[in-house]
Amino acid sequence: MLWDMSADTSGWSEIGRGCYVRRYSSFDVSVGVVVGSHGLLVIDTRASLREADELLADLRRLSRAPVRWVVDTHWHFDHCFGNARFADAVIYGHETVPETLAARADEVRADLARRSPEWARDMAELTLRPPTRTFVSVATIDLGDRVVELIHPGRGHTDGDVVVRVPDADVVYVGDLVEESGPPAYGDDSYPLEWPTTLDVVAGLLTPRTAVVPGHGAVVDRGFVANQRDDIHLVAQTIRRLAAEGVPLDRVWDAAEWPYPRQVLEEAVRRGYAHLAESGGPTATRPVQPGGRTSLPLLPRDDHS
Repeated sequence: MLWDMSADTSGWSEIGRGCYVRRYSSFDVSVGVVVGSHGLLVIDTRASLREADELLADLRRLSRAPVRWVVDTHWHFDHCFGNARFADAVIYGHETVPETLAARADEVRADLARRSPEWARDMAELTLRPPTRTFVSVATIDLGDRVVELIHPGRGHTDGDVVVRVPDADVVYVGDLVEESGPPAYGDDSYPLEWPTTLDVVAGLLTPRTAVVPGHGAVVDRGFVANQRDDIHLVAQTIRRLAAEGVPLDRVWDAAEWPYPRQVLEEAVRRGYAHLAESGGPTATRPVQPGGRTSLPLLPRDDHS
């Protein structure tokens, strides 16, 4: 099921009480906003300072409240290169993100600069601002009249994926752990063998009514997440089976049926084979206990109010 995404005059769609999403054509990225009595929480800041300026203008059409908090769902440029425009906000991210940005941002900037003269200017003026508040597994943010939960459910799209859950609205922003407008993005920093288990953790946060905001594309529901998880699980299991059978990398495409095209999966297979070699050979994914919603431990609230 896809949610009704009719936007109001501000261009934002409210998908739960005080929870908004806006879908941008550039990289088809979906930006989230959660409104609290102490200010706004913004989920992802887009791909450049120019794009962040557009986002800020759109935020002003939604609310005059200050942006007090930003959450980076992961380190990729289209989700966090606009951070510097939110100078007064506390920026949350997984503990791996600052180090990864320091190691890889220059390479990404150079690649983007080659796209066009406009992107070359964008990357020349870019100031990176990594997360100022990092966490390992879970964190909470007190927005004044509501609490938002941040969860690192495991490695998948990257090693630092973060899910944002708004319990009182039954809304979950999942970043690129789930994609609606395209297949899952297996990059050279992905964890294809762990991704299914990570999505099992995400599924424990969802009800049949949860509005799930992917990193790219339209808002979806628990059933969509389950179906994509099954495809990702099939990829992982196929990689394990072929590796166990000794099928070389250049012959895997004819040796099995895959749920996605080869161009989507080349990095997944390469990474999967490498991870199996590092671990000493094919191993089964660790089991996930069946049951209801994932329960987060009680943590001190970080209000910064």
